[in-house]
Amino acid sequence: MEILGIDVGGSGIKGAVVDTKKGTLLTNRHRIPTPQPATPTAVIETISELIREFNWHGQVGVGFPAAVVHEIVRTATNIDNSWIGVNAAAEIEKQTGCPTHLVNDVDAAGFAEMKFGAGKKNKGTVIIVAFGTGIGTAIFIKNKLVPNTELGHLIMNSEIAERYAANSAREREELDWETWGKRVNEYLVYMESLFYPDLFIFGGGVSKQFDEFKQYLTIETPIVPAKNRNHAGIIGAALAAKREHMRQPL
Repeated sequence: MEILGIDVGGSGIKGAVVDTKKGTLLTNRHRIPTPQPATPTAVIETISELIREFNWHGQVGVGFPAAVVHEIVRTATNIDNSWIGVNAAAEIEKQTGCPTHLVNDVDAAGFAEMKFGAGKKNKGTVIIVAFGTGIGTAIFIKNKLVPNTELGHLIMNSEIAERYAANSAREREELDWETWGKRVNEYLVYMESLFYPDLFIFGGGVSKQFDEFKQYLTIETPIVPAKNRNHAGIIGAALAAKREHMRQPL
């Protein structure tokens, strides 16, 4: 089944047509900068532009940087507050005519990693942690998602963890890999003490540079970079839309 997967991020909105059976992209990935401010009107217009870019008229899956409950946006840490309470899937469908399903962005990436990537065949507790503009998390227990965990909002050093340890903090404060890697390790030690998972999967665009800082990660839990890298959110959004459409397990 072919579905257009879209990944809405703090800096870019990316999409591609996905073969949901194989977990591969059938087109080149196309990226448009996220509008600022990221209001519903501006973001939905950008998503519509992306859909037009692919001349797409079918199912659309959207990974979104917020807690999402029954297609309704419930949080707005890295997007405009006016998103809260909006049925984003309905608004996108109204503007584009494409049946749309919305899912938290890291939950989406988790679907891709658990079915086709680093978490494949792991039946224990797996936590995907994506370091980008914020810190997104997804928890899978025996291959079942615990949705909308939003554990980048844990408090560390008197502020939310993502302000301290996200990749945006590394860029904002011009941290070297060692300093930032040790901050990431602090966060992961905290997560480890709460959940004692079987595996951490390190996601987000900075996962491409995992070798630069992995030596500073001293947690006992095995940690590996996401295999789908920048494509994970796109692939997972398409998988989530397929599940919603077919009403069957991924």
